[in-house]
Amino acid sequence: MKNVCIYKKMNDHDNFLATIMEEIKSMKKFENKSCLLYNANMDELIEKLEIYRLENRVGQKQLADMLHVHFSTVNRWFNGVSKPNKIQTYHIKKLLEDHNIEG
Repeated sequence: MKNVCIYKKMNDHDNFLATIMEEIKSMKKFENKSCLLYNANMDELIEKLEIYRLENRVGQKQLADMLHVHFSTVNRWFNGVSKPNKIQTYHIKKLLEDHNIEG
């Protein structure tokens, strides 16, 4: 009888672990989709910023000064090395809105 009880506990434990693993997988799928959407939006924002910069003949250094970031930060955005953080994103959107470009 004791062996049956231990087997049942192990089986319940395995079912519990399987359920948790399924939940983790579904969360990762959502996280990956969310991350892809974030990256797509961010890439679009950076592309609009680059278009603004080129159309208005603004250098990366001047743009960096306008956004209160270092030149190398702007350079990394345009080269795809990094993405703007929330504060930087806010200021980019504000700059684009101030110049009638939807961000």
